[in-house]
Amino acid sequence: MKTMRMGLLGKKIGMTRIFKENVTIPITVIETGPCAVTKKKSPDKDGYGAIQIGFDECSEKKMTKPVAGQFQKSKVSPRRVLNEIRLSEDELAKYAIGQEIKVDSVFSAGDIIDVVGTSKGSGFTGVIKRHNFKSFKETHGTHEVKRHGGSIGAAFPQHVLKGTRMAGQHGNSRTTLQNLEIVEVRPDENLLFVKGSIPGAKGGYVMVKKAVKL
Repeated sequence: MKTMRMGLLGKKIGMTRIFKENVTIPITVIETGPCAVTKKKSPDKDGYGAIQIGFDECSEKKMTKPVAGQFQKSKVSPRRVLNEIRLSEDELAKYAIGQEIKVDSVFSAGDIIDVVGTSKGSGFTGVIKRHNFKSFKETHGTHEVKRHGGSIGAAFPQHVLKGTRMAGQHGNSRTTLQNLEIVEVRPDENLLFVKGSIPGAKGGYVMVKKAVKL
């Protein structure tokens, strides 16, 4: 059964630190919301209950006509990012199309959250950086193979097995960090102060949800 958790879209602003009881706490600042409800799905009509939320206003010229038509239908200004959140029937009844959801209506200081984003891309990397392989010794006859991955198979089955760890694209993938703590909420500025780091670079879009593993 799919876990239903309320969340909001946001943008990573950057990292800083705060001092609390003579202890330095690393902080990631996330601009979270306000998010507008652009669409609702009901169990009777669609088979499940969900709301679609949009974040970060933009020009209508920057989207396709079908998407622009959806915003016109819901009477919501165009947004750059859309995401769907499954909710129970009781939770679904709390939201209406066109409603704006602010950060303090969903999160508060001390909450434990999960953050989903796209990790920084590192391009094509070798096995040492990508999979934390150990390099060969640089002595006793080892030449240009000291950062190679070693054997990738045997005489049988005469092909490379699927899933073998090799060099390739590193990063630039959907990444989730779980059980992060919200240190502070600033509703006037739509900011969340989260303890620790989150996936992605500055300006990257993230999805902030209530934690699934507590």
